[in-house]
Amino acid sequence: MADAPADRAEFPPVIKSRPVPSPPADVIQPAHRISIVVPVYQGETTLEPLIDEIVALSSERRTPDGHRRVISEVLLVHDNGPDASDAVIRRLEEQHDLVRGVWLSRNFGQHAATLAGMASTGGDWIATIDEDGQHDPAYLDSMLDTAMREQAALVYARPTNAAPHGVLRNAASKGSKLVLRTVFGGGDASVFQSYRLILGDVGRSVSAFAGSGVYLDVAIGWITRKVTTSPVELRAEGDRASGYSVRKLLSHFWRMVLTSGTRGLRLVSILGVALAVIGLLFALYVVISTISGTQLAAGWSSTIVVVLLSTGAILFSLGIVAEYIGVAVNMAMGRPSYLIVSDPGRGPLGRRSSRGA
Repeated sequence: MADAPADRAEFPPVIKSRPVPSPPADVIQPAHRISIVVPVYQGETTLEPLIDEIVALSSERRTPDGHRRVISEVLLVHDNGPDASDAVIRRLEEQHDLVRGVWLSRNFGQHAATLAGMASTGGDWIATIDEDGQHDPAYLDSMLDTAMREQAALVYARPTNAAPHGVLRNAASKGSKLVLRTVFGGGDASVFQSYRLILGDVGRSVSAFAGSGVYLDVAIGWITRKVTTSPVELRAEGDRASGYSVRKLLSHFWRMVLTSGTRGLRLVSILGVALAVIGLLFALYVVISTISGTQLAAGWSSTIVVVLLSTGAILFSLGIVAEYIGVAVNMAMGRPSYLIVSDPGRGPLGRRSSRGA
């Protein structure tokens, strides 16, 4: 058999891909479609004014930087609150074509309701807005400009004024975010806000994989390449009581800690090593004192203090480990973060008896 020519390649040549040309500058780009998600717990008195604002801004327009955008849908996620928010949602659905209700089977909490809303969207971008009116939807234009200018998949609102929650709650919020960032490695928690603009594909992906009990902003931070902020001015909340008690706020913070990573478990290890070192130093002190003939002060008080401190540290460590195990067990058992159902008022549960008709 004749040898192959020397200049002939032994393998097929590599075909180099050609760069995809950019569209001409004069080609009109499609408008950015924004889906707005509003978790609803007790929005009976605040939802209608908020929707009126959003509808007035919904038509296609250009942002200050020249980007075309349109609000394509508003999803009101009913989280089974104590008031008549469900009736308000149905009325708003009838009045406005872009309003759609998302119905949860029970109360799952604000973050789960936000995830359920994001999973139901179809826009290029997803904006999450509170129901109480403190978030002005007019800032969506500047937030979109910030996202495009910095090529960021997630833009948080950066309040230029103090949140309308009172001095004590605002201080506690800042302190908890500082602890989360410095101690537990929860990323830049100082930027976390419920008013956010997120790329649609990213938001829907987060809602698909986030497990039960996972803190929403921590989950988003796992997959976003770049996060930025945009200045906004917060408004006063509507005339209603806050849905967050002290217990719920503490639970909120603890969920941030547990889902921010495993640094809490490492702190348990560090605490154990520290206690072991302290015990070793104390034992050396006792040995040296005995050899040198120094009389140690007798008494039960110091012994009780040491026992209580050690026992407390051990129980605290076990509690942290148990909390992590609990989160893992909930995920392994398949406990859902949320469950979307049809409107209960328009299904079998909403049918009235015909007796006496």
